[in-house]
Amino acid sequence: MAKLISSTYAGALFDLALEKNRPDEWQQEVEAIQGIIRDNPAFSELMLHPRITKEEKLKLVDEAFAGKVDPEIVGLLRIIVEKDRYARINEIFTEFINLVKEHKNEGVAWVTTAKELTDSQKKAVMDRLLETTRFDAMEMHYAVDEGVIAGMVIRIGDTVVDSSVRSKLNGLTRQLLQAQV
Repeated sequence: MAKLISSTYAGALFDLALEKNRPDEWQQEVEAIQGIIRDNPAFSELMLHPRITKEEKLKLVDEAFAGKVDPEIVGLLRIIVEKDRYARINEIFTEFINLVKEHKNEGVAWVTTAKELTDSQKKAVMDRLLETTRFDAMEMHYAVDEGVIAGMVIRIGDTVVDSSVRSKLNGLTRQLLQAQV
C-alpha cells in the first residue's frame, strides 16, 4: 500500500513536471526539500505530531517553502499534508527523483562488496553495468559488508544480482537441509 501511495503522488508530480517541461529543475528542488527535512528533524516531528492541526501544518509548509520552491511543489506538499501522507514524504520524493532519472535514462546502482573497491575496480563495475543495461549513465553507490565474504551484490531498482559467496553458501545450506538422509 505504501508503495502505491508514493508511486501515485510521485507519478502525478512527474507528469506535471513533464507537462511544464521542468523535470530537472523540480528534481533539484525536491532534493533540496529532502535535505532540509533530513537536516531538520524537528520539522518532521511537528508535521507528524497528532496535536498540531492540519491548518497549522499547512501554515508551516507555506512558511518553509512558499516563494522558495515552485508553487506546484508547494501545492503537492499541501495535498500530502491534507491527506495525512506526510509520513511518506521521503518515499514520494525518492520515487519522483527515480522517475526523473529514468526519464533521462540514468540508472542508480547499489554495489555491496566484502572489501573496498579500488577506483579502477569501481570504473570496471560501472562500465560493465553500462554495457549490460539500457542506461546511458549510472549513479553508483558503494558499500562494504564483510558478510558478503567475496563477490558482490548489485541492486538496480527492484533487480538484485547476488554473486556473493554468502548467497552461494546459503543456497548450499538450504539444499543440504532439504536432502533426505
